[in-house]
Amino acid sequence: MTDGVALGLASARELAEGLVQAGGGQVRCVLLYGSHLHGTKPNRYSAYDFIVLVDDYRAFYSALKNSGHMRGSVRLMSTMAYILPPNVIAYSPVEDTDKVAKCHVVTRNHLGRALGPRPKDHYLLGRMVQRMAFIWVASDEDRQWVETVMTGAIDRVLTWMAPYLTEPVDADGLGRRILEVCYQGEFRPEATDRHQHTYEAQADHFLQVLSPVLSDAERHGLMVVEEGRYRLTSPPSAWEALRWRWHFMRSKLRMGIRTLKHTLTFEEWLPYIVRKAERHSGKKIKLTWLERRFPLLFLWPRGITFLLSRPKKDVRQ
Repeated sequence: MTDGVALGLASARELAEGLVQAGGGQVRCVLLYGSHLHGTKPNRYSAYDFIVLVDDYRAFYSALKNSGHMRGSVRLMSTMAYILPPNVIAYSPVEDTDKVAKCHVVTRNHLGRALGPRPKDHYLLGRMVQRMAFIWVASDEDRQWVETVMTGAIDRVLTWMAPYLTEPVDADGLGRRILEVCYQGEFRPEATDRHQHTYEAQADHFLQVLSPVLSDAERHGLMVVEEGRYRLTSPPSAWEALRWRWHFMRSKLRMGIRTLKHTLTFEEWLPYIVRKAERHSGKKIKLTWLERRFPLLFLWPRGITFLLSRPKKDVRQ
């Protein structure tokens, strides 16, 4: 573990402990993923990416409100939690508002569905097949439950990846393809090659978890080995291929709608997304008064232009 990763984990644990205290006993588990876990040179404005498992949405948001860590309506936040879960919120210590945790808040029921056999989209699944670190858990039972659903999700990756495996792959190739497909299923401000850098930062994780998946597929006759690579014994049916391609198209549509929801749940979302876009594009973004004052009305042309003109290579690399 590098010094940067160790420092990131220590800071993440401090943030998680503060969130748990503010959450009034509703938090069951906090997982860290992303640049602070990988040590891929996050800057001082890079948020800590959390998956936060809670018992009850309303009780959790009520506790945040009462502790002074949320300004919005508890009723609105609780209602939004059931519309394209999870809610994404920002948490910062009162004494250090520059340190931000981007928290994906979800209950057991919603997390189990998102990582189950028939997910409605890949928003959580595309993140939780990546490397995760437990930085706070309420009990061993909570840890075991989360580990079980994550393991189940990884064991099922060939189900939804089969239509995209047109050539033989090894664990490395499968991991790269997974991230490529998942990234294409979202609207993202990063460079178009971002999935490659994300994979390389956690290649050892994918090799560890995907090698058994391929071996099990061979053992069950679903794949055969050819020169060290695995090939599907038979291509997916036209219906299965159509089903999963439609799934990712729907997932991208849901991501667009979910982005609108984030503007209601993620406090100070506009400065956050502007800083993120600046980091990955290497360009300073200056918003007009109308864009700052009425972003949902006037920011669309700039946002669409930015997505269409994203660089092919991440300038931070």
